[in-house]
This record gives sequence, structure tokens and C-alpha cells, in this order.
Amino acid sequence: MPLMRMTPTSAIRGISNYYTPLFGPVWSGHGAIEDSALRAFAKAFLELPGSDVLMLQPLAADAPFVRALERGLIAHGYRLDRYFCFGNWYESIGHRSFVDYWMQRPSRLRHTVERARRRLDQSHTWRTEVVESHGDSLEQAVDAFCAVYSRSWKAPEPCPEFMPGLIRMAAGIGALRLGQLWLDGEVVASQVWLVHDGKASIYKLAYVPGYEKLSLGSVLTAALMHHVIDRDKVAEVDYLMGDDAYKQDWMTSRRERVGLVAFHPTRIRGLCAWVQHHARRFFRRHVLR
Repeated sequence: MPLMRMTPTSAIRGISNYYTPLFGPVWSGHGAIEDSALRAFAKAFLELPGSDVLMLQPLAADAPFVRALERGLIAHGYRLDRYFCFGNWYESIGHRSFVDYWMQRPSRLRHTVERARRRLDQSHTWRTEVVESHGDSLEQAVDAFCAVYSRSWKAPEPCPEFMPGLIRMAAGIGALRLGQLWLDGEVVASQVWLVHDGKASIYKLAYVPGYEKLSLGSVLTAALMHHVIDRDKVAEVDYLMGDDAYKQDWMTSRRERVGLVAFHPTRIRGLCAWVQHHARRFFRRHVLR
């Protein structure tokens, strides 16, 4: 399990950050991690410098390894607390085609996309494309994505080089599905999807403001859905992070991602952190509400 410690006095954390939709252990083999392995992890963790406090997020709330890890930490004297991180909307595709999937979407969404396509056909020259691999179009697509994102409603990226690096790396391993919507010779909507191990993850999306009536984002999402379902034959499509209302039109299932914090109360730093943590929770629940 990749861990880090930022300073000599800080807690040990999982290597995750703003860009991480899911954190967990890395292991070889098949199936679930056995309880004995997680107990061994807890014992080994206890011997690390700074192991008074452990913080892991975001974790799959229903993952067997999370429950096994909790049991292992408790067995070695830790006090635990879980907290909510974000909702995760996803769709199990099974053996459906895109047509089957699309007919099961809300009529409001289907009509919105159909009307938008008609408007585009009547008044504009437009097309969608999906960039997958290294080639002449990749760097152009990277530049276009960055330009669209910088013009969109979204806050600037905290690490500007992360997304270009992720796009290039994903292209190198065949995981990239970078969708672009061209309108009158310019890319005005762009989405980064990642396809791996039968799963399509919708990672980043943006469009240029001013075209809201054309529903460019929905038109591009539908094109990418068609691509990953009928061409890539994915078993699942995952919106990753957030409970945005529009995701419920595209997905029918929801699960939660949580954080786990563990304190060792027999150590001064662990005891103090445990008291502070619960004091903050009490204050938020009973004073701020």
C-alpha cells in the first residue's frame, strides 16, 4: 500500500490527492486480499515512524479489503473513524449495445441530444472524434483540451502539467479515449475518458461557454458512450467523483467513497489527534448546525 509522510510530525497518508478517484492496495494475484495479509499490514504499519495516525482516502465503502483492514488495525490497538468523501455514479453495461443503453435513458436526455444534433446540422459544420493513441493528432488534442478547459467554467488546475502527462501516458498504454467536438473548425468541447480492464472512467470534461443551447457536452458524452459500449465492449462506465445531478441521467447506480482515519491512543500524538478529531466532529454536529 503506497504511503507517504509529508513532515516528521505529520500523519501517514495514502498516496492520493485532488486527482485520485479511488485509493487501495496494490497486489498481485486474483481475488480478494486475505484477512491475514491485512493483519500483517497493520502489524508492519505499527512499526513505522509516525504510525500514531493513518489517513486513507478515497476508499470504496463496500470493499472487503477496507473491512479487513479495519479489523486488522483494531486488533493492533487503533481507534477508527470513517467519513464520507463523495458519491460515485456508474452504469453496469452487461451485454447491452449502445442502442439498448440509449433507449433506457430518460426521454428528456434523449430528446435534448437529438434536438442538439438537429440544430448543429442546420446551422454549423461539426463532428466528433475520439483520439486514442500517439500520432500526429495527439499533441493537437492535448493542446485543444487544455485550451477548452482554460476557457471553461472550471477553476484552473492545481497542477497544470498533470492532465497533459496523464493523456500522453494513457495514450501510450492504449487506455486513452479523448473525445472532441469540433464546431466550425474549432474544438469547443473535450472529454478525457480512460478505458482499462473492461471499465470506462469519465475523468475530465469541459466545454467553451456560450454554446449552452447546443448541449455540446451531452452530444459529446453520447458519442463517447457509443464508442466505449459498441467498440470497446466495456462492462461498466464510471463517472468517478461527485453527485452532480446530470450524472443521474446517464447512470443508474450509485456507491460511496469514504475516508478512513486510525489513531493509536496509547501514544501521545495518536491520543491527541484522536481527541482533536472527535472534538471537531462534535463542534460541526452540535455547534455549527
